[in-house]
Amino acid sequence: MRIALFSDIHANLPAFEAFFADVDSRKPDAIYCLGDLVGYNVWPNEVISEIRKRGIATLAGNHDLKVKGLFTNEQNLIEPGKNHAYHLVTETGRSYLQSLPALIRLEFQVNNNPLNILLVHGSPRSIDEYVLEDIEENIISDILKESGADILCGGHSHKPFHRIIKTGETHYKHVINIGSVGKPKDGDSRGCYVMIKIDENSTLQDPQSIDVNFIRFEYNVEAASRAIEASPLPDEFADRLRKAY
Repeated sequence: MRIALFSDIHANLPAFEAFFADVDSRKPDAIYCLGDLVGYNVWPNEVISEIRKRGIATLAGNHDLKVKGLFTNEQNLIEPGKNHAYHLVTETGRSYLQSLPALIRLEFQVNNNPLNILLVHGSPRSIDEYVLEDIEENIISDILKESGADILCGGHSHKPFHRIIKTGETHYKHVINIGSVGKPKDGDSRGCYVMIKIDENSTLQDPQSIDVNFIRFEYNVEAASRAIEASPLPDEFADRLRKAY
């Protein structure tokens, strides 16, 4: 089974469209979104609409929850500042974002052995917690143990990595950050997502038997940046897209 995971679109429609052009060509068996559909750019409703049209199972990201209790009037819609991005979301979109789950658990039986994939936005503990590549091993081991995850997949930091953690004499677990479709922060302005392959050879005893493929794709960064600059959003958001930080 080939599972595509993507996250952190942040209302970047050019990147979102380029992502689907790429992932559709690869024909995964399943696709999941790990949150942060909105914020930082001007197309939140288009992103939400496409996610819903495709019926993609989606988590709540920390930016998605910022629409809760937000009051919007005509003045707010044109008020400069970073919150402009959230005021653009329609009432229907806000209701959808507030209904999203905090995590998704996928339970496999491979050769009569359980294999659990846990999908989160930040961490199993908190939607806002960063799980970074250099996190101390004892901390990430505790997180894996508490959550019951064999493969923990998240977003939030916008910095992709795959780290293998040895949890016993013969067992290994995996921590994966899937990067960002619409706002990379690793110095590479291309969008990023992950394809995971689980098959009859997948086992926690062999760390190489879990196939994790990071996929980068080009998109029109200038179109996304100019849309920010033409809006009440801060111009620094456009600079960050161009420089991917």
